[in-house]
Amino acid sequence: MRTTAEQNKALARRFGEAMNARQFDLLDDIVASDFVRHCQATPQVDVRSLRGFKEYLRQDATVFPDSIQTPKHLLADGDLVAVWATYEGTQRGQMGPFPPSGRKMQLEFGAVLRVENGMIAEMWVTWDNMAALAQLGHLPAVPSGSS
Repeated sequence: MRTTAEQNKALARRFGEAMNARQFDLLDDIVASDFVRHCQATPQVDVRSLRGFKEYLRQDATVFPDSIQTPKHLLADGDLVAVWATYEGTQRGQMGPFPPSGRKMQLEFGAVLRVENGMIAEMWVTWDNMAALAQLGHLPAVPSGSS
């Protein structure tokens, strides 16, 4: 089933809306069962199924229960959709070795989604971990203009 660029962008919007609403069962209709997530920012997180992705999202929602993703740009070309968005949330849970800080972070991230047969089959996502950890108080903040 071939989809258009507009259909793929609409699928990406539904994907984000389901995550923001914590309605992970809605992903069953838009994410392939053998979905794969690639992320150099979290190389220890291995997601190779829709079920695994839902578990990852549940864990993220435990750490950042008020998190929200706001898309800024969506571009589609063939079976790929590029997303530039903002993620913001307050760290309320343990994040790897980092205890809950109670601090809010806001950072931009980029993602590319691959659509196959009308479903999101694969995702590459990246963000600046150092900026996130500094905002959460886990690293010393770097003054503006410093190198």
